[in-house]
Amino acid sequence: MDIRKIKKLIDLMIESDLQAIEVKEGDQSIALTRPNPVVAAGVVAAPTTAAPAPAAKPASRGAVETSPMVGVFYAAPSPGEAPFINVGQTVSAGETLGIIEAMKIMNPIEATQSGVIEEILVKNGDVIQFGQPLFRYRA
Repeated sequence: MDIRKIKKLIDLMIESDLQAIEVKEGDQSIALTRPNPVVAAGVVAAPTTAAPAPAAKPASRGAVETSPMVGVFYAAPSPGEAPFINVGQTVSAGETLGIIEAMKIMNPIEATQSGVIEEILVKNGDVIQFGQPLFRYRA
């Protein structure tokens, strides 16, 4: 299936606020689904079709913040600006740690606890998966 057709389907989903669409063309088919955003204490529900990705590094110590969705990770509010957080920085629960862009929507990733950031496990611009570890707190 032509990538232009897929992009048109995505645009159609966004414009029509569709949650899912499936198109069959000859022996080819494509099914697209959108995550159902459910806001509860600042957390966005993850798409049910995404499988958790294996951790880039095994969790050796300290709590880990994981991705609530699939998308592109951004460490700063916009290009050229300072990142939201740095290694060694103390953060409070609810503080923005980064942004995940999913379907052209910028979703803030907020700290679920207070603590010191020991490690940032992803890089700016990385495509991340649901459940992928993003940050590790000092134990």
